[in-house]
Amino acid sequence: MKLYQKFPDTQVLTTLGPIDFYKDVFGKGKWLFLFAHPADFTPVCTTEFVAFSKAYEEFKKLNVELIGMSVDSIYSHIAWLSDIENRFGIKVPFPLIADPDKKLARLLDIVDEASGVTIRAVFLVNPEGTIRFMAYYPIEYGRKIDELLRITKAAIVNYKAKVSLPVDWQPGDDVIVPTATTLNEAELRMKLPNAKSWYLVYKKYEELPPDQRV
Repeated sequence: MKLYQKFPDTQVLTTLGPIDFYKDVFGKGKWLFLFAHPADFTPVCTTEFVAFSKAYEEFKKLNVELIGMSVDSIYSHIAWLSDIENRFGIKVPFPLIADPDKKLARLLDIVDEASGVTIRAVFLVNPEGTIRFMAYYPIEYGRKIDELLRITKAAIVNYKAKVSLPVDWQPGDDVIVPTATTLNEAELRMKLPNAKSWYLVYKKYEELPPDQRV
């Protein structure tokens, strides 16, 4: 898959029952945050599942459906999540896709053919089913949840307000209005108080309507 492509229209089996992405997620106006991990009962993945579980409510408040996946079986998933709860006191609240036939993993092109496991990957998909962010990580490195939440919030503000977000942006920071596309528009932009150039004009975050913020 590539950025800006449509997410596959398919159904999957998860630890919380079957999910049809276009009916159960996008059909309800939700965003999808899908993260793939290489394998169950592995150290880095275990730390990530603990961290994602702690961040679950933050994703939920953003109207984002957090879903994990790997090519392990549903029985392996059940045993692993039970082990996480017993050892760390964390009950994983989000569904975990079982993809032993690698159907979804191949559609997303995240199978490491050498090892047969899932590539550590992230897909953020808007309510229209369009992929808005993708990231891949080596098997040995864990993801930074705070940064993924920041990316998610930036994507939602971009989607709602049709503005861009500058480097290191956090909710509350200034946003960037769309670049001028005509000479007249460029000249008008330069008269705005937050204009740095005709192609770089800031807007105060609090000037966005409340329903366009996060």
